[in-house]
Amino acid sequence: MTPDELKATLGLVPLPHEGGWWAQTHLDDHSTAIYYFLAAGEFSALHRLPHPEIYHWYRGSPLELLVLHPDGSTSRPVLGPDLGAGERPQLTVPAHAWQGSSPTGDWSLVGTTMAPGYRQEDFELGDRATLTATYPDAAERIRQLTT
Repeated sequence: MTPDELKATLGLVPLPHEGGWWAQTHLDDHSTAIYYFLAAGEFSALHRLPHPEIYHWYRGSPLELLVLHPDGSTSRPVLGPDLGAGERPQLTVPAHAWQGSSPTGDWSLVGTTMAPGYRQEDFELGDRATLTATYPDAAERIRQLTT
């Protein structure tokens, strides 16, 4: 299946502000779930949310995340199928951590789940200069994941 066929089959549409392609698959009073797709050259712009976000890897290449924690530390988990290489098929980004990602190959299809559910008014897009000043060791990756 090509990326265009995959997007059509799953009903994915462009995700404003953050980038990539998405479709909501679940919404109720307590939780939300989405499909999220990135092709080579696309990225999820650094953003933060007030609740944990659980990622699930589905298909394609692994997804490399950058997580900027409130305590000033950083991590670069990889969401994917190769457990021996340190990849994980599921991971949680903690509440209030800045997060962004990009595929390591041609494309990645993942999903995320949130409880409490995602609300647009909770979404905060990161500022390159502010994040670089706060997390100087991740400056190059921050540049890659901001506009």
